[in-house]
Amino acid sequence: MARGYLTDEEKKNRPKVTGALLKRIFGYLRPYWKQLGLVLLCITVSSVFSLFPSILTGKIIDEGLIGRNMKALITFILLSLGMTLGANLIGVAESYLNTWVAQHISYDMRNQMFRHLQKMSQRFFTSTSQGDIITRMTSDISGVESIVTGTFTSILSNVLTLVVAVVAMFQKNWILALIGLVIVPLFTLPTRMAGKARWKLAGEAQACNDEINGILNETLSVSGQLLVKLFCREKDEYRRYEEANGRMIRLNIRERMAGRWFFVVLSTLTSIGPMLLYLVGGVLMMRYDAALTVGDITVLVALLGRMYGPVNNLLNMQVEWIRSMAMFTRIFAYFDMPVEIQDPEQPTVLQNPRGEVRFDHVSFAYEPERMVLRDISFELKSGDCIAIVGPSGSGKSTIVNLIPRLWDVTKGKVLFDGKDVRTLSLEELRSAIGVVTQETYLFNGTIRDNLLYARPDATEEDMISACRKANIWDFISSQPDGLDTMVGNRGLKLSGGEKQRISIARVLLKDPALLIFDEATSALDSISENLIQQAINPLIESRTSILIAHRLSTILAADEILVVKDGEIVEKGQHRQLMQAGGTYQELYETQFMKAEQQTET
Repeated sequence: MARGYLTDEEKKNRPKVTGALLKRIFGYLRPYWKQLGLVLLCITVSSVFSLFPSILTGKIIDEGLIGRNMKALITFILLSLGMTLGANLIGVAESYLNTWVAQHISYDMRNQMFRHLQKMSQRFFTSTSQGDIITRMTSDISGVESIVTGTFTSILSNVLTLVVAVVAMFQKNWILALIGLVIVPLFTLPTRMAGKARWKLAGEAQACNDEINGILNETLSVSGQLLVKLFCREKDEYRRYEEANGRMIRLNIRERMAGRWFFVVLSTLTSIGPMLLYLVGGVLMMRYDAALTVGDITVLVALLGRMYGPVNNLLNMQVEWIRSMAMFTRIFAYFDMPVEIQDPEQPTVLQNPRGEVRFDHVSFAYEPERMVLRDISFELKSGDCIAIVGPSGSGKSTIVNLIPRLWDVTKGKVLFDGKDVRTLSLEELRSAIGVVTQETYLFNGTIRDNLLYARPDATEEDMISACRKANIWDFISSQPDGLDTMVGNRGLKLSGGEKQRISIARVLLKDPALLIFDEATSALDSISENLIQQAINPLIESRTSILIAHRLSTILAADEILVVKDGEIVEKGQHRQLMQAGGTYQELYETQFMKAEQQTET
């Protein structure tokens, strides 16, 4: 059933239509004002042409049939057919222009939305559901097309049709025209009353259907069915299902019958309208107005019939208008979200990046009331390697995420090659940093596609060299398609270790000044971990790097170890010094690092 009525939620969240909102909406229409002008012209001409056959009916009857004039009969019939064909052809042109404008407005909005979302910070993507983002990008913006092609043009078309019909009726006979204007709205009331009743019943039936689906999901699943059997609740669950099923059947019957009674009433009332015009027209023609003809009355009856649809549509247009405004409001709410991480107006130039990093009394909070990092200070010099260790949730990943400005510090400064990262352009800063994360993401395509994502101009030799360094070339070369091997959606055709080594090769192809390994081996088996470790060890010897690791051999290769606990650096130093200190690091060694080494050896 068509949604001709607002839901309770839609009524509650009804948008406030302001001049600023309408101005913003029409701002998207302004670039296409010429095409919209043609649409308006087409609608006007089509509305006039579509009513002419009804008007010519009077000529066909009076001058052709009653007047027994064959030439006039054929002329008016051909003219009527020509007008109908013309209206239809113009309607096709109007539909094409309308669709063209709607698609281009949708194209503009999608591009604007995608560009805006690309600029949003990690905070936005971690606090907003992916489904909501996709809905804004797809169904909400697609809904704009139906607004342009449906709501706006429907208002114009219906209003023009009514205006032309009313003018034509008054030209024939003002008394019958007034009767038509009075009775048409009365005939539309049953439509709205029956539609409202059906909408309410359909909503109740849907709620009941949801309840039934819930019962089925709970009781017919493997776990649910086992629970039902173990507690001997089969009879109770059957009674619950039977009751809900019966309730839904009764609601469905009521909805169907409400529709049937509505059609009976409506067809009766719509037949009364023409009969009333015939009666009043007959009285006028025979007793008071000799100039009124049979053809005139027939034209008035035909025009009356043409008014039912536009009046009904316009009465329901308020609902569509509110939904349209709500859709634009939802889209604009995303457009109005501020871009948290922005390029500086005059960025500092980063020349020959070395990858040096310094944290200067950095504090950070995802939410104002919950500080994640407190007074973090350390320095990483060019060519050196720092390992960051600590319990899960201590803030290790947050520290490295501040360097490429995935988040901005709350207090203090993060410096890259001696420059505050907030003074550098995002593209220049992030181009100098390569990150290998624990959760490897590969795009659905070939290995080559995923490697070239880092550097589109890379040669075959460049890719092979990066793959050798990442300890993955032997695997790739053994595949029938080599670099053109498909990885599947999110790399599902590959093992975790293979995906991780391809991601390392991808980062190496980028050739960054700073390499960050964020627990790159924590979720892998010992064999895959060893292969990745063999790839990482030579890299950290030749590049400036930061390691977040749980493997002792990786940590031992670092020039300095930072021990993070509860968002603070509680210890610094090398392995032997930290073990002698007998603090958090020694505890981590005994509970995590040493255990990982023993599992690898076995």
